[in-house]
Amino acid sequence: MSVIYFHIEEVDFHIDNPETVKHWISTIITNYDYTLKELNFVFCSDKYLHKINVDYLDHDFLTDIITFDQSEIANTLESDIFISVERVRENAADLNHTFTDELHRVIIHGVLHLLGFGDSTVEEKQAMREKEEACLSLRP
Repeated sequence: MSVIYFHIEEVDFHIDNPETVKHWISTIITNYDYTLKELNFVFCSDKYLHKINVDYLDHDFLTDIITFDQSEIANTLESDIFISVERVRENAADLNHTFTDELHRVIIHGVLHLLGFGDSTVEEKQAMREKEEACLSLRP
């Protein structure tokens, strides 16, 4: 059974049109010939995500997203994705994007990582941005 869950931790937040967003994410995953087992999106505060970054990745800095791939079967997605609502809000303002557009970009960025796309090099970052744009264009 394919499931996507949205959780909230230490932040006052709700995602607009959750069923539509879930359908969009599922469509992207299917378009890449992957099977969705379970995705848990945890929308949280900077403090909450910073603690995860320090405790699990030994990184002492703020970030907008951390993705933990729990998949054990090839081409099957199972993951916990943590997103700082505060970082997304600040990044949206800095980039002159709407909060919703930036949130969707971050959501799909995490999914693209799970689909095997990296962003370590300049070339990978450019390819990731293009894939994000393509996925964003599929939103209802």
